[in-house]
Amino acid sequence: MDDKVAVLATAMGGTAFLNALGAVIVSATVGRNLMRLPYAPHLVGNPDSGVVHGGAVTAMLDQACGMAVGSALGLERPAGGLRSIATLDLRIDYMKAAKPGADIFVTGECVKITRQIAFARGRAYQDSEEDPIAAATGTFIITDIKPGS
Repeated sequence: MDDKVAVLATAMGGTAFLNALGAVIVSATVGRNLMRLPYAPHLVGNPDSGVVHGGAVTAMLDQACGMAVGSALGLERPAGGLRSIATLDLRIDYMKAAKPGADIFVTGECVKITRQIAFARGRAYQDSEEDPIAAATGTFIITDIKPGS
């Protein structure tokens, strides 16, 4: 992980939301990342089966895609201002239930950045990325926030 990506990973991986899920960033490069969601009882959606709730998988995919966009944009900011990234659209295709008791890995990749819109995709899996639990396609808006606006 280079220094800029490490700073972004620390900032985005340290969000209260991600901490509440218990997720960790495994690796990050410019425009790509890998996160791990350790299996935990508070993430279970169905107590009878022990399967992790789909909302936790969705949240991880959104985070991974957003973080991929953030790292692809880099640390450059508009003069004196801030840059924000917000999810415009997120499509999740659930392909199978996660195995109870096993960690979930999530990848995020920034595919393209235009002046105000970025496109990303993600994948959630357990044993192999080639056998996904879910796949995501996301669109993100990039907004420069100038001082006094």
